Amino acid sequence: MTRKCILSTCQLNQWVLDYDGNRERIIQAIKAAKAAGATLILTPELCIPGYGLLDHWLENDVYANSWDIVAEIITNPECQDIVVDLGLPVQHRSCSYNARAIALNGEILAIRPKLDLCNDGNFREMRYFTPWPRGRVEDYVLPDVIQALPKKQRRCRIGEVAFEALDGTFASETCEELWTPNSPHSLYSLAGIEIVLNSSGSHHEIRKLDTRINLIKEATAKTGGVYMYSNQRGCDGDRLYYDGCAMIMNSGHVLAQGSQFSLRDVEVVTTMVDLDEIWPFRTSRSRGLQANDPAVHRIERIQVDFRLCGKALQLNPRAQLTESMEPRYHLPEEEIALGPACWMWDYLRRSRAKGYLVPLSGGIDSCATATITYSMCRLVVAEIAAGNAEVIADAQRLCDDQDPRGLTAEQFCNKIFTTVYMGMKEQSSKETRTRAVDLAAAIGSNHIDTNIDPMVQALHGVVTDILHPFEPKFKVYGGSQTENLALQNFQSRSRMVLAYALGQLVPKSRGSEGGLLILGSANVDECLRGYLTKYDCSSADINPIGGISKTDLKRFIKWAETDFGLPVLRQFLDAVPTAELEPITKDYVQSDEADMGFTYDELSVLGRLRKSFKLGLVGMFQRLVVDWSDRVKADGERMTPTDVYWKVRNFMYYYAVNRHKMTTMTPGLYLESYTPDDNRYDLRPFLYPRFAFEHRKVESMLKVMEEGQAGLVNGA
Repeated sequence: MTRKCILSTCQLNQWVLDYDGNRERIIQAIKAAKAAGATLILTPELCIPGYGLLDHWLENDVYANSWDIVAEIITNPECQDIVVDLGLPVQHRSCSYNARAIALNGEILAIRPKLDLCNDGNFREMRYFTPWPRGRVEDYVLPDVIQALPKKQRRCRIGEVAFEALDGTFASETCEELWTPNSPHSLYSLAGIEIVLNSSGSHHEIRKLDTRINLIKEATAKTGGVYMYSNQRGCDGDRLYYDGCAMIMNSGHVLAQGSQFSLRDVEVVTTMVDLDEIWPFRTSRSRGLQANDPAVHRIERIQVDFRLCGKALQLNPRAQLTESMEPRYHLPEEEIALGPACWMWDYLRRSRAKGYLVPLSGGIDSCATATITYSMCRLVVAEIAAGNAEVIADAQRLCDDQDPRGLTAEQFCNKIFTTVYMGMKEQSSKETRTRAVDLAAAIGSNHIDTNIDPMVQALHGVVTDILHPFEPKFKVYGGSQTENLALQNFQSRSRMVLAYALGQLVPKSRGSEGGLLILGSANVDECLRGYLTKYDCSSADINPIGGISKTDLKRFIKWAETDFGLPVLRQFLDAVPTAELEPITKDYVQSDEADMGFTYDELSVLGRLRKSFKLGLVGMFQRLVVDWSDRVKADGERMTPTDVYWKVRNFMYYYAVNRHKMTTMTPGLYLESYTPDDNRYDLRPFLYPRFAFEHRKVESMLKVMEEGQAGLVNGA
């Protein structure tokens, strides 16, 4: 005896409030699933309006519009004879819920609201939605647009329900519920539910996929069963990239996995499973004992007059079950190459801009931004070659309606990407200028090599005239630190003004219309330390590397040197990071790490302790006085507890005095768990005291340590 059935899940590139586009992508996925013989399809979380609406969730229109789209989908002739699990928000008794509407043949079988809301990190679901109480089920009055359909359906059940078809059972859980200790799927499997559907809006974070796959494996490995996972993919209008990887597993084994990074708007993953194969995983007597717990049987079951396992499929001897496979993972370097590139493509095509521009300094950060843009061009050209109609249409617009087919990545890059080296005769080195020119030539960008001395001198002259007879000087010429910093900022802010001027005018100068989006190149560690100028060329439209650490960027550049065939990148890896904002003399060349007082690796550690481990100044000291006890300083001496204290003290000082910069930072793609983005993720003050209490507390600890050390020496 077998119960073979074909199941589909999908990943969709949805966009907030794009009701028409979102509907068409859902219908396209349903059609593809039906063509593959599937009797059930799962779609991503809140896929009808898009996930990242933020305060738009507080608008009645969103709820009404979403039901309008549901009505259009479930009555579409192409969407019949298949169970469809759709994501939308619903209102019920003056509360709002993140919910699933499970439909079949023009009828809503039931609504399953989300039980556990995601309310940390990047997510604020409890700002908008109410968690549904476990086990509660009641009647729901359907909106007029559903009641007016041919079925004339007025009510359905809403709550934590399961579905019992004629030959199989299934139930839904949503995103966060997989990540919680008391996950619903455990109860469902004990209740004999054979298929669990998880619709998600899970964002990309470097190295996060491993955790996600392990959680899904664990969800079915203990008691058996099919687990279907659907996820959004793409940029839906904010700082997150949703990375797909729709999956179907059976009893701890991966049967199918969608791509993690792709420019395809719709991707459907389909498998054939035998529901009778679940039985061997559920014959444990201890499981049977737990399954008889009265709490297991409280789940209300919705009867569905439909077969998941078609008779023709059971009689077909050639119908082979999907074999298990090893899950696919990308290296972290590949994640950096592909995730931001896909996000940038979505942002570019949906903003209707003409391309991108980046100030290319000859340093590794702007180099990484340029290389990621080149990666985007490589992906676009590959999709064009594969016949992706959506990508071809978007690329054709960017190419002034010329057919983009046949273009190389370098040729496409030249059409949509401008790099600008904005040098200073006295501050900029020949090496950084040459590196910028060489990189632009290698990736094919439209490169501009210029000096900004006239802009800076003009600003210097205006300020000097105003403050006469005072004239600011660099510190190498006898000026103070205040003067030195102000003169550096003359340059960096001039670059921002020039970048935007060129962004508006470069397309016109090349015979085209429209404007370029300006890319920022401040990495997560520089944002954390505040080692950047407010409103300099870190101020841009978007920042692809704003959530990536310097350490990971270096690894990415090293990887791209080989995998992208760009030997020019070796020059950037070997170069000493420098802002080149001060005059170069025979005795002095500005160095980023020397200026900051920290290595980038140290900043990465401090950032994770502050954000991921949730430690304050004292907690960081207590942790690092142990972790860094074997660390050797630049002078060759081992780091003492006092050295650690001053590292932590200085870090918190610079973090505090520069925190205000984060309130104006360019929106950066979130990729790192300790990003200091004030706008969405890192909600902390931007005006701080000087941590006097914490200083006294650590200094007391140091005194005890020193006295103890002295006692050991005297005792010896």
